[in-house]
Amino acid sequence: MTCGSPRGRCGGGIGPGGTAAPEALRSKGPVSRERLSPQQWARLEAELRKGPLAHGFAHDQRWTLGRIKTLIGRLFHVGYTVEGTSKLMRRHGWSAQVPVRQAMERDDAAVAVWKAEVWPEIKARRATWAPGSASRTKQARG
Repeated sequence: MTCGSPRGRCGGGIGPGGTAAPEALRSKGPVSRERLSPQQWARLEAELRKGPLAHGFAHDQRWTLGRIKTLIGRLFHVGYTVEGTSKLMRRHGWSAQVPVRQAMERDDAAVAVWKAEVWPEIKARRATWAPGSASRTKQARG
């Protein structure tokens, strides 16, 4: 019995008569089994809310996937890849963290002084208007 294909092959998931087989298309859930128990996940969320500084990541206040992977290893002795960590976080409703627009270490008084004194020196005044042309073939007369 053939399905009408010149080579006698039928597409996967297609039932008799060309109809889709619903049970073949249904998701069977995540490919891998989650390695953290619900109690461990609750603890991980609590630790993530404390921030990176509480766990020795002093350079900035962002959780990266590498840092979360390291934290999971330290707390639970469970190994995840960076990609696996990303899938774990998305599965539990966490998304990529966008940094806050202003740094915590920002000194508004120093910024005001810099804008008033340093920036005007850096930003040179525009040269006065002079005839010119961007064209290579037609040069400006002057």
